[in-house]
Formats: sequence, C-alpha cells, structure tokens
Amino acid sequence: MEYYSTRGDGPVNLDEALRRGIACDGGLFLPKALPEFRVADFAAAESIPEVAAVLLRPFFAGSELLDDVENILVETFSFPVPATRLAVSDGDVSLLELYHGPTAAFKDVGAGFLAACLSRLEGSVDSPLTILVATSGDTGGAVAAAFDKRPGMRVAVLFPDGRVSERQAQQLCCWSDNVVSLKVQGAFDDCQSLVKAAMADTSLNTEHRFSSANSINIGRLLPQSTYYADASLRHYRRTGNKPAFIIPTGNLGNAFACIMAREMGLPIGPVVLATNANRTIADYFETLQWLPRASLQTLASAMDVGDPSNMERLRKMLGEADVLREQLAVSSVSDEQIESAIKRDYLEFGFATCPHTATATHTWRDLDDESRSAHDWILVATAHPAKFETIVEPLIGTTIDLPPDLEEILSRPAKAISIDPTLPALTEVLRERCG
Repeated sequence: MEYYSTRGDGPVNLDEALRRGIACDGGLFLPKALPEFRVADFAAAESIPEVAAVLLRPFFAGSELLDDVENILVETFSFPVPATRLAVSDGDVSLLELYHGPTAAFKDVGAGFLAACLSRLEGSVDSPLTILVATSGDTGGAVAAAFDKRPGMRVAVLFPDGRVSERQAQQLCCWSDNVVSLKVQGAFDDCQSLVKAAMADTSLNTEHRFSSANSINIGRLLPQSTYYADASLRHYRRTGNKPAFIIPTGNLGNAFACIMAREMGLPIGPVVLATNANRTIADYFETLQWLPRASLQTLASAMDVGDPSNMERLRKMLGEADVLREQLAVSSVSDEQIESAIKRDYLEFGFATCPHTATATHTWRDLDDESRSAHDWILVATAHPAKFETIVEPLIGTTIDLPPDLEEILSRPAKAISIDPTLPALTEVLRERCG
C-alpha cells in the first residue's frame, strides 16, 4: 500500500511512514486509498486482535512487518476494550471503555502498536530512533510506557508545565533513562509546534533520527480504528443497527480513526465530536473558516488544543467544512457542563467519569429527542477518572480506586527538565540527553 502526504509528498510504504512520522513537506501521511470491507469479511473474527488482523492487513502490504502482523496486534491488545451497556430509560446506549491499558487512557492502544512496530523496524542500539511526542496529558504517558526500556528507542516527551493533572504529570516523568521528560513553559500548542519544527529541521533530524508518536503518525490511527470496528460489529450483530458514536475530541486523532473505520465500510452511523471550550472545530463548522487559535485551559486538559493537527487529514480525505458538517456533528462543552455531567453520571450510572468522557455524556444528554431516539449510541470513555481525582472526587463526594497499573506508576520517583518553548532550548536538551 502506498502512503502520500496531505500536501503531496510520496509515495512511501507503511514502514517509511511509521519511521518518519511526518512527511518531508510537513504534511501528514494517508493511504492512497482506503480498503473497503463488508460485515461478512469479519465473520470469523471473534476477538479484537482478530478484527484488527482483518482490518489492518491491507495497510501492511509491502511492509517488512507483514509476516508479524498477528504478533504485533496481540501485543497491542493485551487488555480488554469493552463496550458496557448503560441503564438508561430510553434507547440503547453503551460506554466504550478505552482506559484499561497500562496508563489508563485510550492512547495506550496507539502507543503500544507504534512501539511494537518501530522496535521491530528500528531497534538498533548503535543508531537509536528518537521519538518526539507532544502531549496535553495522556499521550506522553502512554508513549513513555510503551517505549520504556526498549533497545534502540529514545523518547522525548514535551508537556505544558502546570496544564496537566498531578497524576498525569507523574505518568510523564517516571520512566527509565531512555525517556526524557520536558516541561515546556507554554501551552500544548507550543509543544506541538516544537515537535513539528524539530522534525522539519534537516540537520537536527539527521543527528537524532526523529520519529513522532503523536497522532500525526499514521501508526497511532490505524490501531485506534480497530476498536471502533470491533465495537460497531459487536453492536450490529446484537441489534442489526449501526451505532452512532460520541467521541471526546482534542487533536482529532481518535475521532479521525472512527471516521476512517466508517469510510472503510464498517457499520457505523452518525459521528459526533465532543469538544471542550476550545471551539476551533465548532467554529469552523459554523463559519466555514478554519481559524486556529491559542488553546484555553479547561478541566478536560487532554483536549486543550487550539490547532488540531488531524483536521488536515480530515479535510484532505472528506472535504472542507461545508462537506464535513453534512457527515459529522460537533458539540462544545463548558467546564460547568463537564462538572454537571460528572455528577449526573455518578448518580445515574453508578460510576465516575473523567472530565473528557463527561463531554460525551453531556453531549448525549443534550441531543434533541429525535436524534437520541433515531439511533443507538456508543459514548467513548477516553481515560480513567482516577487520573483526575482532584476534579472528580469533590464532585461525586467519594474517592476513586486506582487501577493497579496506575497505582504502581504513581509510586515511582519522577524527574523532568524545564525548557522554554523555543527550538534552540529543545535542541540543547536533546544534544545533552539524546546525543
């Protein structure tokens, strides 16, 4: 399969797209054409690794990894991804729980897949690959965990100082010597800009052999499309209906993975993007003008993105806002509405939700009666509430039990380096720590 940049560069095969992360022209890689599937193609696929093998095998055509696909997928999906039905008075509503991985967030799927692929392709201790990752909270922890102690792999995690939860910060800063944690004196968008600038710097890239583990890397999106395929197939087999999805959205990677699955023929109905007070996407749909701006700090910190990278992929694949808003809907959720949703979720469902998941539950409750009754709904839970205990516990009036993997991570010593949001500052640290 051939992959091309959203800006025209290419073609490359999957291996090169994974290695580079971002195209030489600054664009993001997409396959030349998506494979097409029918529900019957998955008749023998009963587990999520089996669904993934059917869905993703075409993407590996021409890859050195083709013969190892099944092993990569078993390694990636080493934890459950259940869709739990909710007790609601009207309709069929489920919660897709994406937080059962080692760092208790949906990013564990994409990070694990990327680490499994790149360690097989590039695990050279003599010439390590340096993974750059900008994070608004969850991505960096998942990537650090996935690449921790892997031979021939180095990771530099950039996160906005003071804009992630205390437990998120711990997850970003408690790893082995092959992981360097950098607290950037700025917002997530500054971290993301630094990663893109470093990867675009030819001499710096040659010196460190950069790749990216953000959702700008196609290797993050491919496995994430799998859990949407699996959830929709299971629902369709049970009900005969194509479920609609409500997806908490920051940098648009997770939502784009769902849209990819739908474009490939999976039984997926309407897709609603639930954003926080960062209204870049919502305003684009309303005004038809793409106007990125500085991000706002909200309770749903991992979604604090003012310039979502994957909008470039979405516009390339489907079209501009006048086309997109015919195929997608978007809801912007305030901090006050997030707090209210967390309280209601606990009272009505009997369990806590994180601030990001609460944007989805609020959006579902806020649907008009016709939309709610016209479809079955799957709400996407992107992180475990225990990662945001300072927000959630006062709202629900009780403590949240820690998942065992997260409890172990929180017991480790942490270390991080503070840097200014400039390329020279990043360059200096990389030469000191990754040289």
